[in-house]
Amino acid sequence: MIENTNTEPLYILLISVHGLIRGRDPELGRDADTGGQTKYVVELAKALAKQPNVGRVDLVTRRIIDTEVGPDYAELAEPLAENAQIVRIEAGPEGYIRKEELWDHLDSFVDNLLTWLHSQPRLPDILHSHYADAGYVGVRLAHRTGLSLIHTGHSLGRDKCRRLLAMGLAMEDIICRAVSTPKRIR
Repeated sequence: MIENTNTEPLYILLISVHGLIRGRDPELGRDADTGGQTKYVVELAKALAKQPNVGRVDLVTRRIIDTEVGPDYAELAEPLAENAQIVRIEAGPEGYIRKEELWDHLDSFVDNLLTWLHSQPRLPDILHSHYADAGYVGVRLAHRTGLSLIHTGHSLGRDKCRRLLAMGLAMEDIICRAVSTPKRIR
């Protein structure tokens, strides 16, 4: 067992960029991006905050200012527990956008997150990213700060791929659909 030799309680930064993330009444199933992962990261933040060696947990996600979704997603910070909160970082347009459209805005998310982190009393001890978009953010953040990164991939698309194959789609069509490319260069 590896022990934390630091005398301060751990500060953990969870990163989950896409979907509609809030602490109460999750809108699971509202769209393809707001599913089990959004619930999982909120519950993980709350569970980690209860650990005796954890002093702070921040779950960072994208700030969304959009009349089509509730005002909760525009709040800069939302308490989850005594020492856990959701922190919303601006990146890209104000409105809600699907995860496939977020990639062009992830570098600005990293920059804005770094600015926010440097305004805090201390940097996190560990980064934990969730899903591919947050993994990209986590890698960039880890390289720029020297912090350690844990990544959880979540959906690997196996079940979705099986369903699409059963519907008669060719594997090439499934791949092109997943990465939003209209055709493959040969």
